[in-house]
Amino acid sequence: MSTITEQDIAHYLRDNPEFFERQADLLADVRLISPHSRRAVSLQERQAEMLREKIRMLEGRLIDMIRHGSDNLALSDRMLCWARDLFLTQQPADRPAAIARSIQLQFAVPQAAIRVWDVAPAFAGAAFAQGVSEDARLFASSLQEPFCGVNSGFEATSWLEQPAQAVSLALLPLRALDAGNQGPAFGMVVLASPDSQRYTSTMGTEFLARIAEVASAALSPLR
Repeated sequence: MSTITEQDIAHYLRDNPEFFERQADLLADVRLISPHSRRAVSLQERQAEMLREKIRMLEGRLIDMIRHGSDNLALSDRMLCWARDLFLTQQPADRPAAIARSIQLQFAVPQAAIRVWDVAPAFAGAAFAQGVSEDARLFASSLQEPFCGVNSGFEATSWLEQPAQAVSLALLPLRALDAGNQGPAFGMVVLASPDSQRYTSTMGTEFLARIAEVASAALSPLR
C-alpha cells in the first residue's frame, strides 16, 4: 500500500478546486498558527493576514518609489540650475570659478576647486591653470570614471581653501568630449567634505560623470 504524501494532497487539491465547494465546512474547521499572535486562527483569517502583509509590502515599495522619484526630480532641478549658472557666465576665464562656486551652492558641497591645464596662452597665467604637478595630471588621465573615497593625501586637496577639512573626496577628470574616457584629461574638479561617508568607494558615479561632461564642455573655450 503506497503512502500518500503532502505533495499528493497538494496536487489533488490543485487539480480539484471543486473539492472545497463540496467540503465548504472544512475551510471553517482548518486552524493555522498565526506568526503574529501565535494563536490558532482560521484559514480565512490567515489568508487575510497574508493579504495585509502583502499590501503593507507593496505600500512600502510605493513609498520608496515616490521618495526616489522626488529625490531624482530635486537632483535634476539642481543640475539645471547649475547648468544655467554656467550659461550665464559669458567669459571663459570666469567659468572655472563659476563651476566650483555653483557646485557648492546647488549641491551643498562644503568645498570645491578646479584646475585646468594645457590651456591657450591667453589663459596660462590664470589661477585655475597653476599649481598642478605632472603626477596630478597623469593621475587625472588614469581615471576612467570619477574617483570617490577617503582622502589619502591627494595633491588636489591643496587646491581647496581648507585642505585639512577634506576627509572624503570626489575627483572628476575633465576630458574633451570627443575623446570619451580614453583621451588625456585636461583638468580635474575636486569635491570635498569633512564627512567620511559623503563620498565613498561604493557609491555610484553616474551623476558625477554627467557633471564632469558638462564642465568639460563649458571649459572647452579655454583650450
